[in-house]
Parts: sequence; C-alpha cells; structure tokens
Amino acid sequence: MRPEKLTIVQDLASSVKSSPFVILIDYTGMTVPHFIELRARLRPTGAECHVVKNSLLRKALASINLPTADDFLRGQTAMITGNSDVCTVAKIIKTFKSEFTKPDFRCALLDNSLLSPQQVLALADLPSKDVLRAQLLGALLAPATKLVRTLTEPASSLARILKAKLDQSSPPNP
Repeated sequence: MRPEKLTIVQDLASSVKSSPFVILIDYTGMTVPHFIELRARLRPTGAECHVVKNSLLRKALASINLPTADDFLRGQTAMITGNSDVCTVAKIIKTFKSEFTKPDFRCALLDNSLLSPQQVLALADLPSKDVLRAQLLGALLAPATKLVRTLTEPASSLARILKAKLDQSSPPNP
C-alpha cells in the first residue's frame, strides 16, 4: 500500500477509535450545498461528516478489529463521527432526509456492534441522553416524593383540624 493511503487508513482508524459511534450514510445524489447544510447542522453536536473511500474504511475497520460492514460499504459513502449523543446525531440526519430525501442510512457502529439502517432509525426516535436521564431521575424520585407526602399528611391534617376549630371558636370580626 502506498504511504499516503496508509496514512489515510491510520487517520480513519483513529477517528473511529476516538468516537463512541460511527454512522455510515449513502450520499448519492446529494448536491454540494446540501452536504454543506448537513455538516452545518451536525457541527453544534460536535459531529463531523467526511466522505470516505470504501476500501480504505474497510481496511481501517479491520485494523482496529471492528466489524468491517462489507455488506454496507458500496457506492458513495460518508462517515459521521462525533463525541456526543448518537441519538441526537441520528435524529438530525433523519430530519435532514425528511427535508431533502437524502442521505440514506447504511449502518452504524455503536459499542463495537454493527447496527442496521432500521436500528439507526430506531435510535433517531429515542429521546436524547439528557431527556432520558431526566425521565429516569423522575422515576427514581417519585416513590420518595410519595413517601414524604404520606409521612407529612397526618401532621398537615392535624394542623387543618386545629385551624378549623380555632376559626369556629373565635368571635367574628365586626
């Protein structure tokens, strides 16, 4: 292999290793302005989109012992990596596709596992990590909140009864 291709394979391998996820898309039919728009939408999440050569990506994945995604590496391929939430990035791509009909999901690598396009779409439908954390925290706090209400209710009831008795026994104001 030529030295410049070896460097590209090493760069691809390091990008894949440093990212918690890799999403592969088919960008066939996308125009340059659409590609620029997709990159601009991904930028706030910390994700990057790069066009890759299938054979070099295949070698990069093999060099770091990841599934090579041979069934999905054909045609025009772009690789999206990032350091944030995969659900947010998948949602951006899904929204972009609904507006411009391109790109198509090919597959994704998440936790050293290969995900099909349908599984990536399912990820896009999930709430973000922050929303899931908030939902989990709410579910964990609900029993404690109910317990506190139950424990304070007798004292609150007694206070309401005493207040009502006090209001009954006190003379009305002229």
